[in-house]
Amino acid sequence: MATTEKNGPAMTLPDLRTLRLARPREGVAVLTLSRPDRLNAMTNEMFRELEAVALHLGRDDALRVLVVTGAGRGFCAGYDLDEAEHLAGLTPMGMIDQQELAVRAVTALRGIRVPVIAAVNGAAAGGGLALALAADFRFAAPSATFTIAFVRIGLSAGDLGTSWLLPRLIGPAAAAEFIYTGRTMDATEAERLGLVNRIVPDDGLLEACLSTAEAIAANSPGGIQLTKRALQANMENGSYAAALELENRGQALLTRTEDMTEALTALREKRPARFTGR
Repeated sequence: MATTEKNGPAMTLPDLRTLRLARPREGVAVLTLSRPDRLNAMTNEMFRELEAVALHLGRDDALRVLVVTGAGRGFCAGYDLDEAEHLAGLTPMGMIDQQELAVRAVTALRGIRVPVIAAVNGAAAGGGLALALAADFRFAAPSATFTIAFVRIGLSAGDLGTSWLLPRLIGPAAAAEFIYTGRTMDATEAERLGLVNRIVPDDGLLEACLSTAEAIAANSPGGIQLTKRALQANMENGSYAAALELENRGQALLTRTEDMTEALTALREKRPARFTGR
């Protein structure tokens, strides 16, 4: 078990059965979906663990960047069909509870205050695509594929935030054609449309994500966190004026930090800044 304490009581992370959490670099964590025999398909247990890990990491002052990837040859194949059989027997309110369990996991990941990078190392289907979309940006291996084929099984592709996030990444028309047909998108098309930032060879994918994470982690923690907050909030703000107001408040807060003073001192002394997050 791991314990984190931040401005409140300690939070203990339970032993993980469907996930692995590692700290390969200073300030960088890697969360691996770990059901490789099922292409890391989601289960209710995984949803609970994802939410717990996200809340745990959100209280970790040492964390600067999180990388999310899948074990084996897939990123995440969506909800495990072996568990899906019970869904038809749920009452309408029972199904709402089921959806909210999954939503809490994805939104907790998206809500982590530090940048989240998805290393898409294979198939990202259904809820797996939604999980990748919840990251701040995505790198993909050439073997990566993307699909959300709910319409082929009598369900809506509006699931786990996909109908909100996907059009904002690739545009409404491209999103509509993709999800109405239920087809599969390869990594090349995903990069062209802006779904992924970069295609990286399979054997170098995680290292590329870690290198980018280190570059982010070298910057001011407060600056990065308030920038992420501004980017997410201003995707929802309805006006330019509201966006400016949020940005102004963030800058006013950051100019009062020790890191801001350190950055200016480092510039004058022509040395790298030593940020502390204070």
